[in-house]
Parts: sequence; structure tokens; C-alpha cells
Amino acid sequence: MPSTPNWRKSSYSGPNEPECVEVAALPTGVGLRDSKNPGAGHLAVSTQGFAALVRRIKNG
Repeated sequence: MPSTPNWRKSSYSGPNEPECVEVAALPTGVGLRDSKNPGAGHLAVSTQGFAALVRRIKNG
């Protein structure tokens, strides 16, 4: 795994859309950060926690 996370945002976001949540694979799980302020840090969650979050979002 690279030492620098590969941050990604949704393909639904345009290249000039700064208001997105970005995600990256981390050695300990998944990182989430605000694309408007990436220097503010990130929230790290387990892969199971991230999967649960995605399920909750999809289910409304």
C-alpha cells in the first residue's frame, strides 16, 4: 500500500466540483475527508464501518 493515500471522489462529481467527500484506502481501513479542505485531516474508519455507512446511505 502506498505511503500517501490515493484520494478519490465520486464519478458523479465534475472536475471543478470542490464540495465532495473523498475516500482513500488506508492500512487500517478507509479514510474520509472533505475535498474543500483536505488539509484539515481525515476520519479513519474500519472497512466494516465504511461498508455499513454505504449501506445506510443507499437505504436512505
